[in-house]
Amino acid sequence: MALDLKSYAAKVRVTDGVYGTQLYPEALGTVACKELLNAVNPAVVEAVARSYVEAGSDVILTNSLCANRFMLDSYGVADRVAELAEAAAAISTRAARGTDVKVFGSLGPTGKVVMMEEVSEERFSAAFAETAEALAWGRAEAIVLETFNELAEAEIALKAVRKACDLPVVVCMSFAYGPDKTMTMMGNKPADLAAMAEANGAAAVGANCGIGPQPYVRVAQLLREATDLPIWIKPNAGLPQVKAGETLFPMGPAEFALFVPKLIQAGANFIGGCCGSTPDHIRAIRKAVDEG
Repeated sequence: MALDLKSYAAKVRVTDGVYGTQLYPEALGTVACKELLNAVNPAVVEAVARSYVEAGSDVILTNSLCANRFMLDSYGVADRVAELAEAAAAISTRAARGTDVKVFGSLGPTGKVVMMEEVSEERFSAAFAETAEALAWGRAEAIVLETFNELAEAEIALKAVRKACDLPVVVCMSFAYGPDKTMTMMGNKPADLAAMAEANGAAAVGANCGIGPQPYVRVAQLLREATDLPIWIKPNAGLPQVKAGETLFPMGPAEFALFVPKLIQAGANFIGGCCGSTPDHIRAIRKAVDEG
């Protein structure tokens, strides 16, 4: 039986932190992209997933954000989408074994722009369906469409995933533009995302990445005003800064956790971290949720 996200979100759930910045030291030394670690070094990926389980996550994702045909083609491994996505779900499932932690499959954008018409809708749909099917085979319990900037692509992805499998789908976009930083790069508002998500059968709606948790309090409010769907919020650990050629995220766990009560009050049902977040951030979020 498919997971009922609305019932599951009746209490606030803590999700995980990011995989990318946790895996980059390993990835940069051994493979072209972090998704290849699912095949080359699954143990190091599983260690990251398990670190979030141990930190108190109710939900962990999979190391598959870029596991679609278009993104992997830039690394010359487009033919390995199904292998890498299924492995990602299997790895997180192993990390969660023996616990009540749920595994949701991560699926990101293609890097192509729908409005440019360089790729047909059919090819977009096929790419998203391919990854979703593999994540389902790997025993993911839901699919999270995350880090989308273009509403049209998010809509194609949502429709494709819902056709490809019977898992509930969370659809998220990144909001970091406009006067109060609550618009996407393409000018979409939270209400636009909520309307699209409801019209196309999403099980939850939300925001990830961005510039930090403060503007996502308002994003969560705007989403809650627009929909009764569960709301998923995973902000970056602050605005990234480049120092000595290294990208750093300035917001530590304690400061990040200060926004948790505000996010809950705004209507968030799922709370975690995106770029720059660590198991320590998740421990702080867990503590804030439990104390709230």
